[in-house]
Amino acid sequence: MLITQKKKIEDYYQALLDRNSNYVGIFYVCVKTTSVFCIATCRARKPKLENVVFYTSFKEALSAGYRPCKVCKPTENANEAPEQVVKAVQLFKKNPKEKISDFQLRENEISPELVRRWFKKNYGMTYQAFQRMYRINSAYQELRSGKKTTETAFDSGYESLSGFGYTYKKFIGESPKNSARNNLIMISRLTTPLGPMFVCATDEGICLLEFVDRRMLETEFKQLQKLLDAKIIAGENQYTIQAQKEITEYFNGHRKHFDVKLCTPGTDFQNRVWSSLKDVPYGETTTYQQQAEKINKPKAVRAVASANGFNRIAIIIPCHRVIGKNGKLIGYGGGIERKQWLIDHETQNLGS
Repeated sequence: MLITQKKKIEDYYQALLDRNSNYVGIFYVCVKTTSVFCIATCRARKPKLENVVFYTSFKEALSAGYRPCKVCKPTENANEAPEQVVKAVQLFKKNPKEKISDFQLRENEISPELVRRWFKKNYGMTYQAFQRMYRINSAYQELRSGKKTTETAFDSGYESLSGFGYTYKKFIGESPKNSARNNLIMISRLTTPLGPMFVCATDEGICLLEFVDRRMLETEFKQLQKLLDAKIIAGENQYTIQAQKEITEYFNGHRKHFDVKLCTPGTDFQNRVWSSLKDVPYGETTTYQQQAEKINKPKAVRAVASANGFNRIAIIIPCHRVIGKNGKLIGYGGGIERKQWLIDHETQNLGS
């Protein structure tokens, strides 16, 4: 939303002058003279009040024709985990089988309240629940490798088999004894210049990569779990780690092709359409009609468009490269402004 109230504009401008970190993510300041937008803590030279406008989301700033500032990187840093949250995550990753208490957080000069709020807002769960997911993920991997349930339970920090079994079944959906043959979907969060994304992967490869504010994301999660007969839990595997590395390289302009393995449950027709998308060269665009012709279904334009809409792996399966017959941008799950940014990004880096 464009901010028009005079008092709020004055407050936001003062916050910009003060580099007030409390306003990070609250507003995005757009500079008319440079066509860039920033967050409150930007270190760049401050513009005059008459040369700025304020929006409440970076998507609106992008849509208005402004580009992210290279100094403060607003779309990344506005959604970046605060330093205390980063420290809290490092604590349990160093000790994945140990429960990190509020007392331990405070000992490390970390506010449990701040950490709880951040996890609730960004993951929809508490820090303690996130820890439990990671411990259960570790236990699941050990059980699959043949480790006994009793040994796994006590090694995971549980004082009783019943407590371990209850928590395990809550997250995995089945008891430790019955679940070792089942599959899991790991979900992790990464930050990009266009905002945070969720990346999901099974043992077979990446099955989802979406912006966290994508429309119908919850529906995609439910469909994915049903298609793969698997539960989504917080965690990482080799594919989520590889995807994060490759996506970072893509946004840095250093990667034009992706190597990470994909897992794309869907119909044969959908997979043919998604495969044709991967064949669209970096920096180029196509249309639904051209896609339909490429898979020898020239009359199936609407079906092709529908299949594109069901693509769950953004950027790597580049549905952003599909435009209208008349050259205009058409629907994109991540938003038209992101689609335009991605096309421009590839055009600018085509020769590099």
